[in-house]
Amino acid sequence: MVQRPGTDVGCTVLVVDDSAANRYALGAVLSRAGHVVIPVGSAGEALVELDVRLRAGALPDVALVDVGLPDLSGFELCRRVKALPSLAGIPVVHFSARPSVPADRCRALDAGGEAYLTVPAEPEEIRAVVRAALRGSRELTDTQAQFDHLTLLSRAVVDVQGARDLAELARTAAAATARLTGGDAAVFVLGDHGAVHTGLSRGSPAAAGPDAAARERAVGLVRQIRCVPGGVRTALRAGTAWPRAYFGAGGARLTLSRTRDGRFPVCLATPDFEDPDGRTGPLVAQLARAIALAAEPLVLYEQERHVAHTLQHSFLPSQLPAFAGLDVDFRYEPASQEAEMGGDFYAALPTPEGVLVGVGDVVGHSLDAATVMVELRHALRAYCLEDPRPAHLVTRLDRLLQHYHPQLTATLCLALVDPATGRTRVANAGHIPPLVVPVGGVAHYARAAGPLLGLGLAHPEPTVLDLGPSARLLMVTDGLVETRGVDLSLSLEELRHAAAAAPEEPGELCDTLLARFGRDRADDIALLAVRRAPR
Repeated sequence: MVQRPGTDVGCTVLVVDDSAANRYALGAVLSRAGHVVIPVGSAGEALVELDVRLRAGALPDVALVDVGLPDLSGFELCRRVKALPSLAGIPVVHFSARPSVPADRCRALDAGGEAYLTVPAEPEEIRAVVRAALRGSRELTDTQAQFDHLTLLSRAVVDVQGARDLAELARTAAAATARLTGGDAAVFVLGDHGAVHTGLSRGSPAAAGPDAAARERAVGLVRQIRCVPGGVRTALRAGTAWPRAYFGAGGARLTLSRTRDGRFPVCLATPDFEDPDGRTGPLVAQLARAIALAAEPLVLYEQERHVAHTLQHSFLPSQLPAFAGLDVDFRYEPASQEAEMGGDFYAALPTPEGVLVGVGDVVGHSLDAATVMVELRHALRAYCLEDPRPAHLVTRLDRLLQHYHPQLTATLCLALVDPATGRTRVANAGHIPPLVVPVGGVAHYARAAGPLLGLGLAHPEPTVLDLGPSARLLMVTDGLVETRGVDLSLSLEELRHAAAAAPEEPGELCDTLLARFGRDRADDIALLAVRRAPR
């Protein structure tokens, strides 16, 4: 097809008529108008011709079909053509030498035809009907193409908005850009403090990707593009400037968009593609804008997460003091998912009545949770000097949380251990109860329960345990055992058996349980193990 936009000149027309004279006459009229004519004498020949041309990628632009063919009616031929997705876009003009009646025109339209022509007709009328059929087909094709592009764009926007962190955003955006343009794509998300997150989508994933030098060179070219906050700008880079490791010898089209505050640009890099209808470029620009909007909260959350983790690591002790008569050890494992951060904490504090140990978790994954974690831990340190009884401490911390942070809740389990006698008092506020692992006995969870901190509900009297010589007390946060889709009671039972079979030394016990349960967890994990000294 050599069609020129806005005209019918140079189009290919399939003429289906069992009369050789009619085929010749129609062919002459259409040829003089500049069309290429394909004459066939039956519906069967037409279907074979269409199949051959479909395989060759050279389908006709329009078909003129006689309604009175010898093997199939023109209406049935049209119906079969329109039923095939690969052929349905060909406009069909029915014609007949019989005087037309409304019923014939209705049958033609019902079969999927675009027009009906009575022959013989004036040459200008024949050419006008062909022009009208082609114009309608072009408009329908353009509308469908625009719909397809917008569908791709909407799916791409949904994909990038679902990214949980900047690294995932870059990977998702590269795949979405490649689908939108039908070619290779690379995406650069420039985060805070010079951080760069990249994603690459190529038709040949087995090929070696760009090395560090190529990435650095590409990022340098991206940083040179000037763009107003919240805006989009497209720039071309020649093949001599853009690293060949991305798209080969050709140049690159860089579409850059900045967040509304102008700080964190994102850039969509593609081979310099042809855009004859002028649609793909604007769609890529819209996608770049959507990626920048998706990046903005992720960057802010990444900053908040960094501050929260700094708080956690700054205020949680890196080592515990030594206690006479007790061996105490702990492990703390941050969440494996970069978008998650928790308010887990642990403590082991000397008091006038024994050693106070505990683990807790402020509900939520935010800077607020980490900040409140620090407040609760410091309050616990202060309160236990005055009155170390676990039930009293839980009540006081509950009031503190209600007063200063009424929107938050927390879980907490405290145990006050007397190293000399093994007498242990346990207060539990909505947390996993401590696991007691006696020597030669059956490991079991202490019967200690109570409402969460922050609800203002009364807390029960403490549970009293007798921790025998060499017995162990294990306290964990839920990040160790909670798995989506798995009943918590099953996970706790598995933990009970694993702890009973683990080494007795508290540090080795923690390491064993972390190796078994703590890989790729979505939440922070805190473990604290206590062993009473043997006689």
